[in-house]
Amino acid sequence: MLEHTNKQFHTHLETTRSLFLQMGGIVEAMVRDAMQALFSADPSLIEAVREREKQVNALEVDIDERITQLIARHQPTAVDLRLLLSISKMLTDLERCGDEAERIAKMVRRLREADQRYEPNIELRHMSNSVSDMIHAALDAFARRDALHAAEIVRRDKEVDREWKGALRHIITYMIEDPRNISHSIDLIFIARALERIGDHAKNMAERVIYLVHGDDVRHTGVKNAERAARGEPVIDAWTAHQARLAQAESEDAEDPDPKL
Repeated sequence: MLEHTNKQFHTHLETTRSLFLQMGGIVEAMVRDAMQALFSADPSLIEAVREREKQVNALEVDIDERITQLIARHQPTAVDLRLLLSISKMLTDLERCGDEAERIAKMVRRLREADQRYEPNIELRHMSNSVSDMIHAALDAFARRDALHAAEIVRRDKEVDREWKGALRHIITYMIEDPRNISHSIDLIFIARALERIGDHAKNMAERVIYLVHGDDVRHTGVKNAERAARGEPVIDAWTAHQARLAQAESEDAEDPDPKL
């Protein structure tokens, strides 16, 4: 009877894992299509994003319920419990990526309805590719339980942050040059911000992969600490890491008293 119960548990566990990866594939497509709708003149992509949002929401509820039942009925421990907790945390980030993709689609619809012809700046294209790759890489790292690959994603979030600031500067300059561009430039800023948030969520997912593999919670501890944990090396706690980052930021401010945006 115990063997049957264990087999049943691991079957349901694998189903939950597979559904999560399926949800991830849908979210990837949402981000890709939302941005492609901006770069092209295909309104059908906007509708595709909205339809996929319904699928993502349904999967989130289903997976969440499965996790609750597995924990309540089988009381898993060790690696199995870490897997369920990791999926639960990553589920929230993945669903929010979908929300941001839908937000982008809404902004694109507004731009199209206003018949704006402005070609999106190069930073938005780079950001779009970067965050799409980060989501895919985070899901791949999860599927393969590859902590080192996950740590690379944590580092890549810094690049997305830089691209976000570059896009913001570009769009603000565009507004200053011609005030008639202000309305749709604001929509472009919202799109850039949504992409930056998707990058943050992908980074969060990567951090959960490191937790899944090694049991180390590297949230809020910085890139270097995440990389140490991914290699299986000792890590410092979140509070100590926070104090170290504050000291580094103060040192950088002292060197550059007039930091640029």
